[in-house]
Amino acid sequence: MEYKQTLNMPKTEFPMRGNLPNKEPQLQQEWYEERLYEKVQQRTEGRPLFILHDGPPYANGDIHMGHALNKVLKDFIVKYKSMAGYHSPYVPGWDTHGLPIEQALAKKKVNRKKMTVAEFRRKCAEYALKQIDNQRTQFKQLGVRGDWDNPYITLNKAYEAAQIKVFGEMAKKGYIYKGLKPVYWSPSSESALAEAEIEYQDKRSASIYVAFDVKDGKNLLDGDEKFVIWTTTPWTIPANLAIALHPELEYAVVGADNQKYVVASELVNHLKELFEWNESKILKTFKGQEAEHLVAKHPFYERDSLIILGDHVTTESGTGLVHTAPGHGGEDDFIIGKNYDLDVLCPVDEKGYFTEEAPGFEGLFYDEANKLVTEKLEAAAALLKLDFITHSYPHDWRTKKPTIFRATNQWFASIKDFREDILTEIKRVNWVPNWGETRLYNMVRDREDWCISRQRTWGGVPIPVFYGEDRTPIINNETISHVAELFEEHGSNIWFEWDTKDLLPEGFSSEHSPNGEFTKETDIMDVWFDSGSSHEGVLEARDELQRPADVYLEGSDQYRGWFNSSISTAVAVTGKSPYETVISHGFVLDGQGRKMSKSVGNVVVPAKIMKQYGADILRLWVASVDYHADVRISDEIVKQAAEGYRKIRNTFRFILGNLDDFSVENRVSDENLEEIDQYMLFRLQQVIDKSRQAYDAYDFSAVYQTIHNFCTIDLSSFYLDFAKDILYIEAKDNHRRRSIQTVYYETITSLVQLLTPILTHTMEEVWSYIPNVQEEHVQLSDMPESRVIKGQDTLVTKWSQFMDIRHDILKALEEARAEKIIGKSLEAAVTIKANNENVAKLLKEIPHLHQLLIVSDVQLTDNLEAEKEYDHVSVKIAKHQGDTCERCWVISETVGDDQAHPTLCTRCATVVKENYTDMTE
Repeated sequence: MEYKQTLNMPKTEFPMRGNLPNKEPQLQQEWYEERLYEKVQQRTEGRPLFILHDGPPYANGDIHMGHALNKVLKDFIVKYKSMAGYHSPYVPGWDTHGLPIEQALAKKKVNRKKMTVAEFRRKCAEYALKQIDNQRTQFKQLGVRGDWDNPYITLNKAYEAAQIKVFGEMAKKGYIYKGLKPVYWSPSSESALAEAEIEYQDKRSASIYVAFDVKDGKNLLDGDEKFVIWTTTPWTIPANLAIALHPELEYAVVGADNQKYVVASELVNHLKELFEWNESKILKTFKGQEAEHLVAKHPFYERDSLIILGDHVTTESGTGLVHTAPGHGGEDDFIIGKNYDLDVLCPVDEKGYFTEEAPGFEGLFYDEANKLVTEKLEAAAALLKLDFITHSYPHDWRTKKPTIFRATNQWFASIKDFREDILTEIKRVNWVPNWGETRLYNMVRDREDWCISRQRTWGGVPIPVFYGEDRTPIINNETISHVAELFEEHGSNIWFEWDTKDLLPEGFSSEHSPNGEFTKETDIMDVWFDSGSSHEGVLEARDELQRPADVYLEGSDQYRGWFNSSISTAVAVTGKSPYETVISHGFVLDGQGRKMSKSVGNVVVPAKIMKQYGADILRLWVASVDYHADVRISDEIVKQAAEGYRKIRNTFRFILGNLDDFSVENRVSDENLEEIDQYMLFRLQQVIDKSRQAYDAYDFSAVYQTIHNFCTIDLSSFYLDFAKDILYIEAKDNHRRRSIQTVYYETITSLVQLLTPILTHTMEEVWSYIPNVQEEHVQLSDMPESRVIKGQDTLVTKWSQFMDIRHDILKALEEARAEKIIGKSLEAAVTIKANNENVAKLLKEIPHLHQLLIVSDVQLTDNLEAEKEYDHVSVKIAKHQGDTCERCWVISETVGDDQAHPTLCTRCATVVKENYTDMTE
């Protein structure tokens, strides 16, 4: 007899290995050819809308791990929602304007100075569109489902027109103005920058203390004193026009080294040590307000430096006197200078070079002037101390080069005019994690104006402003509407191609141009205004979407970027936030927690992971991390994700193998299931509940951990393990066997649906092997709904207690194995004594106890010698003295009792007799 042929061994063809790098592209091609995205939308049409609005990645270069993390997280949400009762279209987008594209073309030897602005912009657009095609291919390789054939692109005509309308609506409400103010200026980009485009990096700077001689002491000072200031930007000394004191601070005239110095009184001791004064004496003190309008001399120019008052002055560092250069200082310098009618001296040009307004430094790059300035100060006996410090300094986030403050005429959006409305909306939004609310709230709370003009060629959409002959800016409904219509028909390049008169409405006239002559603005709009207008250009413009979106999800750097500009423009034009929920994720670091860098050689590339492991392994990594914080990735971490994948795949493979002869007609009703199967069915309902709650909370690591633990602990280590003795051994239609298969069927169907948003490709493959499923693709099915299992409270109490008892017995078996009493667990004969009456009662109610424990025999007793006591039971393990059944491998004293089957136990002999025809070897 060949007894192996009488076993119900798995016959499924579901492969052990995923072979994902080869299978995934095939599945993706099938999905595209079958228009799966469209099928999903058709299936869910009419359901409540759930819109995740895609923040546009920049169209330049291959995607990196940050892109992969972002897009996969979004795909988790969209796929889950479309399977959870919602209609959730996903329209991907791209940001296409900006300096990096100009720089990329420069590296390709494209000389923009030898072509018109319009010609260069066309080159930039062509490059951007090629980059979109490249990135789109890579995003699709991740298994991300979306309307890839109809994305939104910020250079599209309709989008640009919508952006112009946003600008016009803000101008109509009085939020847009042009003015002279200090802004972050990037000499490397030759453009103004907004706060969102600034990042802070360490910079080594000169630290100087400078003495300004008193010119007019106005009876407060004698005239031989020196005001002492401190600065880390020596190059701004040529632009100095004033020295600021705090009106309420006390200042001291200190006699030291035959000189008289004016400093804040509370800093005298610190400065005495810093300047190494041998002897010093406070000669006089006065309040800052007493010194207002005193006059000092510029150290090396024949120019006055006025003593002014300002609340921004502190004693946290320096001397308590602040060097003031309205043209190159910050907002405080500019505002206070304005209050005192100071000129806005700005002797550095757009490239960072000194102009003729700084005699002696003309043509010198500002940073290189630091040395010459200090030398001049030293020659004038005005340099008290020179040192160097490393401090956090604003840099251009694109070029990574330092910025300067530079007062220039720029276009601004006056955030302060509707700031309270933004703050109100921020409080209304749901923030994940919740600290996001505080972060954005604090940014907006302190924000005054947003500099929206840029001096670039491909930086964004032209600012649609005309000027009259008297240089008055002209922005009104008529001009804005006309320009928007022209852009929608022809694109924004016409701003640089057409004459000004052709851009104006026919017959346009203005009191500011009596001769009918007009000019146009040459600055372009900030790229954050571009992407920040997507609520109008995408959510409002596309029929399948809606404003506000349910979710915006981007990296944590977007609190100062897209999250910020979007709510600013949306509240300005609609009074409402463009999003209901904001989710942010951290950055991707290497395995040691370091920022990825080509120079360090620690860059992990998505394409490499997909080529080696497959996209599903990368997706599983995304699901396994706490994405709200910075996350790590390395070869070792990816291998761990691959191991988690292998355990899930093997679990599914085993279940599929044991459903080979199962169909829906074989299902056993809930009430007729075996009790252990009812319990496992209940455990499945718990997994469904917990997983769906985690999805709803955007906690994908909890989804993964819940399902992974269920597969490895509840299923593989228990349910699947002991069930082999029933599935393989009993007759095909045996009730216990069909009972288990019924639960297996529901389990794998539910788990595949739950995991589809995460393991998109593998779950599609598994779905194709599940018998009798109705839907062609698992993505066209709905998430499982948990249900109440009759008597589940009693089930849980009983079987949870049994699992605790089982834990004790497994521990005893392991110890017996270590002591060489047994080898495999089937060699064991187990005797159990309950430690209390409740345990004794429960054990007597558990049928087939030896099968559940995967041993050959279990005896319950009230008296046990030489036992080991555990938490719930005392256990004695002995080696079973019977023979091994050739068919079920259980050791039994009944082997050979049936003369026709001398190598089988009576159980197997009965099954073989009743259900199989003898086959001789």
